[in-house]
Amino acid sequence: MRLPASLKQAIGRMSQYCPWYMQQPGTGQEREAGETDLESLPLMTASVLEAHYYTDSNPLGERSDVHCYRTSGTSSGRRKAIYYTDADEEAYIGIKLEVFRAILGTNHYRTALADMGTGHAEATAVDVFRRLGIEVESISFRRPIEEHLERLAAFRPEVLYTMPSILERLLQASANPAGYGIRHVILVGEIASPVWIGQAARRLGLDASQITDTYGSIEIGTIAYFSHEHGRYVLAEGLVAEGIAPERLGEGMEPLESGDEQVLVLSSAVREAFPAMRYVTYDVVRDLRPIRVDGVERQSFKGIVKRIGPDLKHGEKISIYDIEEVVFRHLSDARVRVKVTGNALVVHVYSLGATAAALERIRDEVENRIPEIGTMIRARILGELRVERGSPEMMAGSAIKSKKIFYE
Repeated sequence: MRLPASLKQAIGRMSQYCPWYMQQPGTGQEREAGETDLESLPLMTASVLEAHYYTDSNPLGERSDVHCYRTSGTSSGRRKAIYYTDADEEAYIGIKLEVFRAILGTNHYRTALADMGTGHAEATAVDVFRRLGIEVESISFRRPIEEHLERLAAFRPEVLYTMPSILERLLQASANPAGYGIRHVILVGEIASPVWIGQAARRLGLDASQITDTYGSIEIGTIAYFSHEHGRYVLAEGLVAEGIAPERLGEGMEPLESGDEQVLVLSSAVREAFPAMRYVTYDVVRDLRPIRVDGVERQSFKGIVKRIGPDLKHGEKISIYDIEEVVFRHLSDARVRVKVTGNALVVHVYSLGATAAALERIRDEVENRIPEIGTMIRARILGELRVERGSPEMMAGSAIKSKKIFYE
């Protein structure tokens, strides 16, 4: 695929904030001569970003004209810092506005509540709804779950914008979830399966079409939304998507079993302060292909299957590196396996020293490794993670294979 003009321009803007990118193979004179195919640009893998972007020496950290958002850790133990320029921020909000308009239509909803935990989506939610002409309130993830339920009952929002993990806790704690009068739920965050969405809709007295999942990342912004009309996720404007086999990443990844599944790779025409060219999401999507939406060809995929990288979402993003650092501090000989079951996070630890007391200490420290996760668990708007003793059979496999998340 020939490099689109919009991406050529984006590389020029990005090089002002990430000059190291221009030193990567395939980004120099060939690009300037206009002869570059998209596939010839380097893949922005986790290892490349850790070497050049997620570093203490990143000059963006010294600038006062950029916004900084922090998320899970890296293999070196430092938390990731992702930067946005003012133009990045405005583009992020503009894209989210278009996505919300596609989901909600126009002039159909009057009130919304943002119950989002933390992060970039939470920081911009109120602004987006106000620009849509919708009266909006938000509630802090620091408040106990009782206050979240009180706010729902008093405000009776027609739209609820939240994460699957938070919605699950709200449903569990509510005597009559349908009584809040919610007419539409917009989700973002953890993977939400169609089965789980259907169950949540029934408890809210809604049809499944009244819950819309959106997909994004702090690195890219809003990526896609689920179109109930087409039965697929439709990518947001300004993004070019590729699907690649995991073994092409050069990180010892195992091939995928299904032939219609691929790792999603994204290039953004609007990001400046992040090298969003062939950015590897580590999310596995099914049936990536273009479709026509309102007469325009848009890229789409059937669903998100799983993540194969070291990060996962549990209220806030946390990485296997964060978890392992805590475990190894208590049990240096341990083997670790991280499993996601529905919206529950389970850490299996195998070690001769894995006593009940040691596992409890590990759980407490892992919950607070990312402070926002610990705060949400204490507020009971996020379920506790579980740390359990693993079996030797469960822990069989190479060290590379252990750096993955297992899904049920």
